[in-house]
Amino acid sequence: MKGIMLQGTGSDVGKSVLVTALCRILARKNRKVTPFKSQNMSNNSYVTIDGKEIGRAQGVQAESAKTEASVYMNPILLKPRSTMESEVVLFGEVFSSCSGRSYREHFYPKGIEAIKHALTVLDANYEYVVIEGAGSPVEVNLNDRELVNMKVAELADVPVILIADIERGGVFASVVGTLQLLSEEDRKRVQGIIINKFRGDISLFTDGVSWLEEYTGVKVVGVIPYYNHISVEGEDSLSIHNSLIKEGKKNDHGLDIVVLALPYVSNYTDLEPLAAESDVYLRFVKEKSEFGQPDAVIIPGTKSTFHDLKYLKENGLDHVLVNYTESGGTVVGLCGGYQMLGERLIDEAGTDTNQVGNEMHGLDIAPLVTFFNEKKITIRSRGKLAADHWNCKKEISGYEIHLGRTMATADNAEPFLTVCDRPEGICMNGGKVIGTYFHHLFHNDEWRASWLNKLRVNRGVPQREVVNLLEVRDKGYENLADHVENYLDVEYIINMIEGWKENG
Repeated sequence: MKGIMLQGTGSDVGKSVLVTALCRILARKNRKVTPFKSQNMSNNSYVTIDGKEIGRAQGVQAESAKTEASVYMNPILLKPRSTMESEVVLFGEVFSSCSGRSYREHFYPKGIEAIKHALTVLDANYEYVVIEGAGSPVEVNLNDRELVNMKVAELADVPVILIADIERGGVFASVVGTLQLLSEEDRKRVQGIIINKFRGDISLFTDGVSWLEEYTGVKVVGVIPYYNHISVEGEDSLSIHNSLIKEGKKNDHGLDIVVLALPYVSNYTDLEPLAAESDVYLRFVKEKSEFGQPDAVIIPGTKSTFHDLKYLKENGLDHVLVNYTESGGTVVGLCGGYQMLGERLIDEAGTDTNQVGNEMHGLDIAPLVTFFNEKKITIRSRGKLAADHWNCKKEISGYEIHLGRTMATADNAEPFLTVCDRPEGICMNGGKVIGTYFHHLFHNDEWRASWLNKLRVNRGVPQREVVNLLEVRDKGYENLADHVENYLDVEYIINMIEGWKENG
């Protein structure tokens, strides 16, 4: 296998974004390249073309690499359900739910087997693999059974580049400390260092580069300036505010859209297309005092509908939302948010609360009841709008990831979509209240533009043309690749990939 692994001195140093950049850089050089992350912990998932679930970041990286995402790019996905337990998704399907201790003690052999198989498949189908690590490779209390960093580099037998975030401060200590805590064998794999998120005059860091190279004996292959003018999806909720909220305050001509900031929010990248609209401002609201008078409210997906609905009720946001809806407000509930709109939630299988038969009253905005089942639905779907509230003729495409089965309790309930002759979702108040299991609803350009234009008309501001999201996304990958390639010694990296087995 030919490839490279990007590891970090800690979490959120930019590994995911730099893997995305390197995938596009190599793809532009006509290399058939694939991303890989052995184990991802995120509630932000991506459904592959065959209806399987992987980490969202690997789906984005596959797009950047100009290839189709598959489960082999992220064989293990951990989706937190609480502070103590996660759902384990293995090769795109739910394997089990367990605590961190149970996972560590019992899953390790299965994890190693899965990683080996995934790497074998990728090696047979791609020229290069760009591997992303997780956290730090020197978590010394966990390293005897780790599945994400140096063990993966060993299994793939690839060199490693260490990424450090200079914005945090202490960059020299973080690099040197990480290298010193590695075993001698692992330290030999580290063939490059990247200093990320540099602000200011990069020439002032020349002495810092020289010192690092002399002290560590490892080449600094790039010092990447901080940027905020390039839009690519982040990996998880650590970057949600940076990736979605525009700098500056909303002006009178902009749309104010509130997103309820659920503790276990999932698939927040459903909202990314709204960030591509220049007049849309997203506000993440945790308290009722922050609610204000928005043009629309979005209740996003969640990994624990019961838990997050309880959170809304404890904060009084349930009453605020009901009053807002009764006053003619615009509300969209996505997946778990759709379930919350209803009258009752019943955990038949105990899959949401671990209590079989547990019940909870919903927001009672829509005539719905939701039952939680054992088997998760993960499919890509297409449907037609069931009502003519929007100037949109195209099909709506998206994907579904949910355990719940939601049914209307009123005979005259209007569905949102028709999917293969079955009703999907709910539509009320002339299209002002929508509930749907369709993730990626806002990725449908024509529908998004029509929905936003209704908000613009209500506010009394000009309507706007359709924004082509695919073009925006691809331009983002190109801009990111241009930015990183300007400051990265790409030829050194390619030579390292090609010569590793010979020199190793």
